[in-house]
Amino acid sequence: MGTGPTVLVTGGSSGLGAAVVTAVARAGGRPLVLDRNAPADGVPWIECDLADTRAAEAATRRLAERSGGLDAVVTAAGVDVPGRLADVPGETWDRIVAVDLLATAAVIRAALPWLEESRGNVVTVASTLGVKAVSDATAYCAAKFGVVGFTRALAAELAGVVGVTLLVPGGMRTAFFDERDAQYRPGPDANLNDPADTAAAVMFALSQPPGSAVRELVVCAERESSYP
Repeated sequence: MGTGPTVLVTGGSSGLGAAVVTAVARAGGRPLVLDRNAPADGVPWIECDLADTRAAEAATRRLAERSGGLDAVVTAAGVDVPGRLADVPGETWDRIVAVDLLATAAVIRAALPWLEESRGNVVTVASTLGVKAVSDATAYCAAKFGVVGFTRALAAELAGVVGVTLLVPGGMRTAFFDERDAQYRPGPDANLNDPADTAAAVMFALSQPPGSAVRELVVCAERESSYP
């Protein structure tokens, strides 16, 4: 691993999280991962179900202690099970909000002592569905709208102490859509971003020096229609 910044990435074994892990490593940094599945070979990680927010906090502290500190956190973990409110089981609905919103806050809360010490950075990952609501996505929209509000409040709270950036990505070519019912999958001609391009935006935010803040970034395929 490199000698650059130590960056904790939730959901770092796949999708945008894996792209961020790759980008951090290529830039000479040290990625760390919280995920239910193993990340790329050689990347330090702790297996964690982020729906258990107290476990997520404990795992964050363990990784920070093992690595000797943290310079940044990127909360890339996310789940969704589309469906009408009446049709999505309550446990499933709650889990989406727990992973996408509550774990975002839990991991950052646990990381704060190290981030404050390093004058570090946080990048939260919302969605274009955190600013635009659609049918059959009440849990996901509730969670991602929540990430937007949480991050804006956090940026005000930590101004001058920790850099805070809200990332609003559009759809990406990842496995995120694979387990959905066919009606909720992007079509073959859908305009989706390469997660590596979105990860590059994350790296831009993390590269800002103390005193300079990239507050919000919207990154989507040029013809992607979910924003604004």
